[in-house]
Amino acid sequence: MRRPPGNGEAASEGIGGWGLWGRQEARRLGCAGHDHCRQALLQIGINMMALPGGRHLDSIPLPGQRLHLMQVDSVQRWMEDLKLMTECECMCVLQAKPISLEEDAQSDLILAGGPGPGDPLQLLLKRGWVISTELRRIGQKLAQDRWARVHSMSVRLTCHARSMVSEYSAVSRSSSQEMGQIEKLLMEKCSELSVVTERCLQVENEHVLKSMKACVSETLSTLGQHFGQLLELALTREVQALVRKINASDNIYTTESTTGNLFSLTQEGAPLCRIIAKEGGVVALFKVCRQDSFRCLYPQALRTLASICCVEEGVHQLEKVDGVLCLADILTDDSHSEATRAEAAAVVAQVTSPHLPFTQHLGSFLESMEEIVTALVKLCQEASSGEVFLLASAALANITFFDTMACEMLLQLNAIRVLLEACSDKQRVDTPYTRDQIVTILANMSVLEQCASDIIQENGVQLIMDMLSEKPRSGTPAEVAACERVQQKAAVTLARLSRDPAVAREAVRLSCMSRLIELCRSPSERNSSDAVLVACLAALRRLAGVCPEGLQDSDFQQLVQPRLVDSFLLCSNMEESFV
Repeated sequence: MRRPPGNGEAASEGIGGWGLWGRQEARRLGCAGHDHCRQALLQIGINMMALPGGRHLDSIPLPGQRLHLMQVDSVQRWMEDLKLMTECECMCVLQAKPISLEEDAQSDLILAGGPGPGDPLQLLLKRGWVISTELRRIGQKLAQDRWARVHSMSVRLTCHARSMVSEYSAVSRSSSQEMGQIEKLLMEKCSELSVVTERCLQVENEHVLKSMKACVSETLSTLGQHFGQLLELALTREVQALVRKINASDNIYTTESTTGNLFSLTQEGAPLCRIIAKEGGVVALFKVCRQDSFRCLYPQALRTLASICCVEEGVHQLEKVDGVLCLADILTDDSHSEATRAEAAAVVAQVTSPHLPFTQHLGSFLESMEEIVTALVKLCQEASSGEVFLLASAALANITFFDTMACEMLLQLNAIRVLLEACSDKQRVDTPYTRDQIVTILANMSVLEQCASDIIQENGVQLIMDMLSEKPRSGTPAEVAACERVQQKAAVTLARLSRDPAVAREAVRLSCMSRLIELCRSPSERNSSDAVLVACLAALRRLAGVCPEGLQDSDFQQLVQPRLVDSFLLCSNMEESFV
């Protein structure tokens, strides 16, 4: 299940600003040669034996040629991995001391599974990830004054840098003069780092070592800057080539492949999204979305656009090419597939995200807002899956933050009825992430006085009561956080709606006060969330003002009568009783 755009976590960035490689890639690159081969062959055996119907390999007539090709492919892959794996290891032995056997030697970085021939992008990403990680580790060992490790890792870093430069030169187009200069500076700093760290091994005077440590730290920082500049230049060239290919192509398969490559790059982090936006990626993708001959590629192109628009440069480019108008046309055109309209909703959700301050100045959005809101409500009503509903409702939730007029539009479109009816449909609303979007819309709409009557009419108070009891099913941090948001926003919605005495009386009838007291007094019920506690105290005080008879004296004296901050401190420090 996809989580709504605009709520993603910031990518971690390494030295030089390039935190492009995730934990999963690290595990994949970390396989050693023989283990990798063994695991690959074992996996083939498992896949072949786990046949449908419980049949075994012995009972299936398998053509010998297919088995032979699979074995050759695995061995060939291992041979390619072995070449890259042993290169740096041999250089370490030749140019320095043997690899140490200390406790963290097993965590040394080895590049397994090298990029395919003629694939400069994958080469840059894999080699770049290794080098940025080595730079970070050298910095850690330097801080610990572990000079032997600093030197051996510096030698290995030089090997990786030299390999990246030589391999990229072999597969890329003619190198520019600027790249050549930075390559020279990078290799000079690598050599300087190796020489200086080797000298440090021979120094015993602590004062001298301290001064040399500052020198090594400065060299390492400069090296990281040169590496970041070189990697940015190289990646920029490759992105430029992809964008030119999209602009020049009228072949659907070529465009599909190139767009897929761009999408893969957007998943490597914000720095690459900025490069793609600056080099015309947004313009090229909207060109695809405006050609009827590429209709089947609209979902892929829109998904890529949503990723690029997580950075300011992407949103600015979207506005320059009238991207909002294009999105409105797609959303309002029923001839487009549901998948296409859902991906268009994802782009809308991204560019209206309240977590991105630069999206608040998207002036062109206001011109098409009514059409977009109407289309999104319709998409929520007709959604055939939870993912489609999630993307459409996320876009609506973000729009209610973007402009207050959207709440009035939603009220006129009977959006409350559509959303509350969807809550009883497990096919559309089946996760706390989706309920988070729904309760966000209700919370923002509840500032309107007319909203209360619609909520009561659609039995919305009962739904809000249920959301106060939202619990995670998997226990993952993301789901726990989503449940906390649902509880908090449900309490906020209840507090706002309880200005209407009819809503307050209905809430008391449904025992909302008892649930609010439980959330205040029991930290485990709210996952010890302070935000949920504050919202529940506010809602409880609002209900108590209308129906004070629903409270016991102890609850009134501790949760309602004192100042809000005093009640908060009392509940946040409360010990749970296990008696």
